[in-house]
Amino acid sequence: MPTICGVRFRGAGKVYYFDPRGLSLDVDDYVIVNTSRGDELAQVAMSNREANEDELVGELKPVLRRAASLDLLEAERYRQQEDEVIKRCQDQVNKNGLNMKVVGAQYGYDGSRLTFFFTAEKRVDFRALVRDLARMFKTRIELRQIGVRDEAKLIGGCGPCGRSLCCATWLSEFTPVSIRMAKQQDLPLSPMEISGLCGRLLCCLTYENDQYREVKSHFPRVGRTVDSPLGPVRVLKVCVFKETVTVLLQDGSRKELTAEQLDGTAPIEPPDDQATADDPLEAMLREQEATAAAQNCEQCPNQKREDLHSPQKRATSGRSSRGPSDNGESGHDETRRPRRRRPRNSRRNNNRDGQGGDQRN
Repeated sequence: MPTICGVRFRGAGKVYYFDPRGLSLDVDDYVIVNTSRGDELAQVAMSNREANEDELVGELKPVLRRAASLDLLEAERYRQQEDEVIKRCQDQVNKNGLNMKVVGAQYGYDGSRLTFFFTAEKRVDFRALVRDLARMFKTRIELRQIGVRDEAKLIGGCGPCGRSLCCATWLSEFTPVSIRMAKQQDLPLSPMEISGLCGRLLCCLTYENDQYREVKSHFPRVGRTVDSPLGPVRVLKVCVFKETVTVLLQDGSRKELTAEQLDGTAPIEPPDDQATADDPLEAMLREQEATAAAQNCEQCPNQKREDLHSPQKRATSGRSSRGPSDNGESGHDETRRPRRRRPRNSRRNNNRDGQGGDQRN
């Protein structure tokens, strides 16, 4: 069996198999490998191991040598120039009037090749742009058009979960994602809820899809009426995490059952009050709760007496009993009948009569 090793070229890319050619390589070692694009710097992701012939596709490319310290320094120096190179390339794109967006650039470890990655809605004729860039950077130029998912993988960012994008950190390959996976997991079908930064469906919809499909295959669909040991029941909800189903009984109550209990192969547990009726520990706990509740009730009248003797309660009760005596008047009952007043006209007549008599005297 041939001996192989797995390497990655940059970031969380795909693992490619190469022939180590007798080199004993460990994980995280840097090597120079021969590819169809020329010699490239790569990092070992899988140490040497023997592989079957059916695992290999095509002819294995060789590992040329281990990367020297000078190779790593040169690669880092060129990598620091990539941000400035992207800006200069975008300026040249605007001068040529091309409808494309430059999203990334990668130098070869020795600067012999410069690859630009761009996005565009349609195919772009960039032959003139390549000549201008080759004249500007004095190296071999390659332009690659990528999709929106590869753009998110290249740029990076934070997903709706608040963590770094999976494709930019550890996800090596994109798998097909469909809206059926969101329906299978009972997720809202709003595009804002199930779409990532790239505008496509979230890649994480595929992580638990197999588990949801397997668990739901043991239960009938929601809304169906099926026969059970409790009689005809209607399925309301399937809980994948607990692997149970909530059903509606004929009397209007709800019951949570497992797949075995729904089929009748496992006994159905009684309600909690009946299951714990004979449990001495539960009986003791209920007795302690009843005692504590009785003590609280006995303390309620005492609390009311203390409230009446408090300064605030005394002030309130005194204010209601004294009535107008707070203004210096004698205290009377607030419920006494009001004093009857004499008509205003009769008072005036009496005053007039009194004035007239005094004048006559």
